[in-house]
Amino acid sequence: MKKVKLKTPDQNENSSKELDKGLDHVIVEIVEYIDNAVMSRTILKKITGNVTAMSFSEGEELSEKTIPFDTYIQIIDGTADITIEKTTHHLEHGSGIVIPAHTVHRFNASQKFKMISTMIKSGYEEVA
Repeated sequence: MKKVKLKTPDQNENSSKELDKGLDHVIVEIVEYIDNAVMSRTILKKITGNVTAMSFSEGEELSEKTIPFDTYIQIIDGTADITIEKTTHHLEHGSGIVIPAHTVHRFNASQKFKMISTMIKSGYEEVA
């Protein structure tokens, strides 16, 4: 799988730059579809979590991984297959799901889709 940086006029070469605050935007236009690629664009990035827009062209996938934080996924265009542990969820435009912390998950684009990923890092601090 090839990952390509999306270049936009306000982004220059920095794909990790947050969106400009206080300016309107159309959420499905934040990240474009690029053939044979998974694209991402940072919306917000903070110590306590981040929000990212992603697009998957048809046939692309992100391999299995586990992260130590809860992540909310919302499909904003198309449909997606998300496997959490061994259960596959078919999500359509407008639907979402919480991927629990410490669970194996993967994304598969049987057709192209765009999503918003919101990862919450706070609330996992160790209690003494």
